[in-house]
Amino acid sequence: MRYRLTFVIGLAVGYVLGTRAGRERYEQLKKTARDISQNPAVRNTAESAAQQGRHFAGVAYHTVTEKVGDRVPETVAARVRSLRERSAHNGGAEDDWGTSNT
Repeated sequence: MRYRLTFVIGLAVGYVLGTRAGRERYEQLKKTARDISQNPAVRNTAESAAQQGRHFAGVAYHTVTEKVGDRVPETVAARVRSLRERSAHNGGAEDDWGTSNT
């Protein structure tokens, strides 16, 4: 309950501050966020982090596969296979979150 109350209070404070700042400040913040997200250094860092995440996910997958082996229920194994097939059919272009799988 404490976290819910904290969230509601934060939401209310954000609303009040947002309405006081007005549309002009909102547009300024939006432009700044867009400029940061389109910065090549930021994009390269984000892509590097994504590649490292995919690498470590692969390592974790192989480690878990070695430890668990055939003890995975068939329903889970079938779901994983279907997700892999779906990913292969999409050409690996984008995942559900719109990020590239390079």
